[in-house]
Amino acid sequence: MKVVSWNVNGIRACVRKGFLDYFREVDADIFCIQESKLQEGQIELDLEGYEQYWNYAVRKGYSGTAVFTKKKPIRVTYGLNSEEVQEEGRIITLEFETFFLVNVYTPNSKRDLSRLDYRLEWEDELYSYLEQLDAIKPVIYCGDLNVAHQEIDLKNYKTNHGNSGFTTEERGKMTRLLDSGFVDTLRYFHPETEDIYTWWSYMKTIRERNIGWRIDYFIVSKRLVPALKDSKADMSIMGSDHCPIILEVDSL
Repeated sequence: MKVVSWNVNGIRACVRKGFLDYFREVDADIFCIQESKLQEGQIELDLEGYEQYWNYAVRKGYSGTAVFTKKKPIRVTYGLNSEEVQEEGRIITLEFETFFLVNVYTPNSKRDLSRLDYRLEWEDELYSYLEQLDAIKPVIYCGDLNVAHQEIDLKNYKTNHGNSGFTTEERGKMTRLLDSGFVDTLRYFHPETEDIYTWWSYMKTIRERNIGWRIDYFIVSKRLVPALKDSKADMSIMGSDHCPIILEVDSL
């Protein structure tokens, strides 16, 4: 089974830059996107063979998530029962017979950290939610999580300590999750490999020089580890300021 996650930074713009070519080429069983940045009816994607599930933000041109899946889920739910979270369209959960798939676009704490308190509350709610799901069946949790967990996960870690996405508080929430029975799949396969990133600033030559951050993840319940086959970042794929990430697991 192949699962792909990609923050497309606006699906309409990404389609103009080749999204559908990549979608067909990668041939994922489940394809998750974040930052769709549209409302219902603003795009029609011809994805033959896939069920489509969208969670739109109320605010126009902002946030939003979607999941495209070959296999129809048992149930689909949206949000975390929080009105504010639901307004931003940040979470979709698909329940299958043997696992949950949770696609997330985590709120950014903002450059001035004005949204850090909200972000930390979000992390606590999401942590409880994932724990509840994991008690029922294994979880595949993916998306743009807006945090570089360790120094190896961003190029300029020395100058970014304490900045949005690399605060002690945000990194600590990720550590808590991984310590509670979840696994960062890319680091499972590549624990010490440097220069693997998933987001780059649009500033000139930044991506060419690979001055990036790894803020997109596939995190799974620890008991899924025996089924893992590969986890990687498809860094050569353009079309967004993020690149797609890919998880391959034995059929669940």
